[in-house]
Amino acid sequence: MRLTALPMLAVLALAACGERADAPAPSAAETVSATEPASDAEASVPVVLTAGDLRRVCRAGLAAIHGQTIEAMQVDGVEGEVVNLSWAAPVDGGRRRGQCRVDGDLVTWKPVDAATPEENRWMNQSGDPAVRFVLDGDAITINTTLPDGTTATEEYSVASEQEAR
Repeated sequence: MRLTALPMLAVLALAACGERADAPAPSAAETVSATEPASDAEASVPVVLTAGDLRRVCRAGLAAIHGQTIEAMQVDGVEGEVVNLSWAAPVDGGRRRGQCRVDGDLVTWKPVDAATPEENRWMNQSGDPAVRFVLDGDAITINTTLPDGTTATEEYSVASEQEAR
């Protein structure tokens, strides 16, 4: 009896190692959020953006997301850590509006003038692109990863003093 119980326990243990089928798919942000191991040579310090840098990053992020130039993106105001932006609608000449916030190196946005209230949500769910930034002086690089794994990179230049106004 002891010899038959041992193989049965092994089968049950191996079956428990499989993946759960009911687990939700990771979002694009979760998929690309793995970071390189920290180096002993450099300190790991979280990025803290000034108000001007927050405006610069949000302008560049939304320009990349919506296929606009950096000049087309207008900052309409800042509410705490959320930047309100608008830009010319490409089809009808009206204005599109959105909000932007930054968490670490992740740029998240939401429309504020969508047709239904359900569409006015933060774009940080499974199926939404992950938008990350690298700030290097006046240069801002925006890296977008779509849910299917394809990526795009856009580079913008926005002088710090330009956002100080």
